[in-house]
Amino acid sequence: MSKQDKLLIKILLCNSDANIPFEQLCQLLRKLGFDQRIGGIHHIFTKEGVEEILNLQPKQGKAKVYQVKQIRSLILKYKLGDQDENSL
Repeated sequence: MSKQDKLLIKILLCNSDANIPFEQLCQLLRKLGFDQRIGGIHHIFTKEGVEEILNLQPKQGKAKVYQVKQIRSLILKYKLGDQDENSL
């Protein structure tokens, strides 16, 4: 099981939203097919077929709790990271 797989499970289980490393979260989103743009401290993620735009900022090397919840809801809404999907 890869780091991204473990992180995806951790996010979906809602165990430790305050303890998600920001860089690992960015890597996961890129693996899920999101395009990343960086402007200052803002990391903007977009994906074709996903209506929402994610605007993330790190806080002491970690992802912010509300942003992890936002990502979880997108993963569930669009069924991202399914086994039949080639991205993970």
